Amino acid sequence: MNFTDIGNGQVEGFAVVKQCEAKAAKNGSTYLDLLLSDKEGEIFAKIWDYTPNLTNKIEADMLVKVRGKLQKYRDNDQLIIDRIRQATKEDGVSLDDYVKSADYKGEDMFDSIVKTVSDFCDEDLKNLVLYLLQKNREKLVCFPAAFKLHHAIRGGLMMHTLSIVRLCEGVCKVYPFINRELLIAGAVLHDIAKTTEFEISGTGLASGYTVEGNLIGHLVKGAMMIAAAAEELGTDKEKSLLLQHMVISHHGEPEFGAAVRPLFLEAELLSQLDMMDATVYEIMDATKSVDKGGFTGRLWALDDRKFYKNSDSSLEVNLL
Repeated sequence: MNFTDIGNGQVEGFAVVKQCEAKAAKNGSTYLDLLLSDKEGEIFAKIWDYTPNLTNKIEADMLVKVRGKLQKYRDNDQLIIDRIRQATKEDGVSLDDYVKSADYKGEDMFDSIVKTVSDFCDEDLKNLVLYLLQKNREKLVCFPAAFKLHHAIRGGLMMHTLSIVRLCEGVCKVYPFINRELLIAGAVLHDIAKTTEFEISGTGLASGYTVEGNLIGHLVKGAMMIAAAAEELGTDKEKSLLLQHMVISHHGEPEFGAAVRPLFLEAELLSQLDMMDATVYEIMDATKSVDKGGFTGRLWALDDRKFYKNSDSSLEVNLL
């Protein structure tokens, strides 16, 4: 978080309220539990002895100015807030300046994917993938890829998808016997149903899950979207089934949400590349705010491990 040290152990700065909830403490008092974010990262924060009159205007998606003390809680920073207020015009700050976004414009990443698919030799795969891309373009170019974890940023869905497409291209150079176009098609479509899974807040980030997201989820819904499009376009049935299988199996194991385990080479590769990109992003994002020679806090999504920052090299993604 890009806070300023103002002395006496205190910091202050601006942040976006991602989550805000009043909770009961063990002693019976009420406290406000918040998740704050800016372009540098996220931090959990608390206001002890919360009273509605003090913070009744603080809510999710709001840009606020905070002052407080940083503490460690389970190896992660936590801000204990002394003062908080909504940002005003006089502060000279904009919500866009504090919302984390992808390294590239969503439209540029989308166009790059379309260009790759347009060069396919397999007309069935080309037509099916381009159809679904164009049908969902408006959401694809701006949606996050997750609610909380990897690529949970504006434009994160396209960044994650294009990252995997680039990984697919590299793998196919090493293993030329892979069905390159099938693998890339699966990569492009594997998360397309996240456009139906998330509720999106005014910040452009996911604020929760839709009814459809909760009841069906993006794996099964993605397969349904492919099946419907393939029927409409007259796509070869086996190719449609292969893509559907890649989508419903890309989480690898049932315990992680996969309907079935991957059962052919390209499906297995997609699952592993998806996990690889998510893992790289999580580690990269966590180490950005750590000095060389230091450790991150514990990352529960990565087996509760702390990661060591061994280099000062620039943490940038090369996609275009």
